[in-house]
Amino acid sequence: MDWSKIKTIFILTFLILDVYLFYQFMKIRDANKFEFITEATFEDKLKADEIKYIELPKAPIKDQYISAKPNIFTKEDIAKLKGQTAYLKDTKTIEATLEKPVQLDSKFDASKVTSFLKENVLYGDHYKFFSKNDKKDTITYYQQFDDKVFYKNRSGMVTLNLNKENQVFSYDQTYLVGIEKMNKQEDVLPPLNAIETLHQKGLLKPKSEITTIELGYSTLVQLAASQVLAPTWRIVVNDKDNLFVNAFEGQVINFKSDENKVVE
Repeated sequence: MDWSKIKTIFILTFLILDVYLFYQFMKIRDANKFEFITEATFEDKLKADEIKYIELPKAPIKDQYISAKPNIFTKEDIAKLKGQTAYLKDTKTIEATLEKPVQLDSKFDASKVTSFLKENVLYGDHYKFFSKNDKKDTITYYQQFDDKVFYKNRSGMVTLNLNKENQVFSYDQTYLVGIEKMNKQEDVLPPLNAIETLHQKGLLKPKSEITTIELGYSTLVQLAASQVLAPTWRIVVNDKDNLFVNAFEGQVINFKSDENKVVE
């Protein structure tokens, strides 16, 4: 037996096998590369669904957890309120009825109500308009810190009540104090990623429009005497529906409330 010929045959066989395997590898790699190139970007998916959105901040944003505790109102606080009959529902809540109800225009203007708060409610300039609920005849303001709103926070809000004449006749108030920043600042989830989370969950319907996106805080941990709040993206769809995403972890926040209508 001619071992040199057999050796040559083996070498040629393995060479052909190597060429074949290399060809298959290149074929698979090119296929994957093509698939990567042709995969639609998230912006393309939004465009395909005809979902519009406002211009988003491009620079990285940093924020941090904060802590706060409910304010304990006193009789001295009540004594400061003029033109209204107020009392403490409990130590953390003021209930007040106005001696002269405030007439609102038929076309709602939040700025008029904001002026009323600043002039007649304790720490009134610390709250920001959030929503008007025509079914419940209420207007809701939430407390803010560093120009960021405490979303859906029952311990830092003012609820104004309307009568049949479209007048503000009473309000309830709670307030947060001892607000402190915790830990160091971290990068928050880019707003486009928050929108993508909502899209993946099926919360953004085709042909809808994102009209507002802003960063605030929502309660992460609620204790008896204090709470921890996390940075939160508020995304308003079609000027009426509020959606919230934790700006650190990326989870959709489901507040147990039917109040999700916004009037700007």
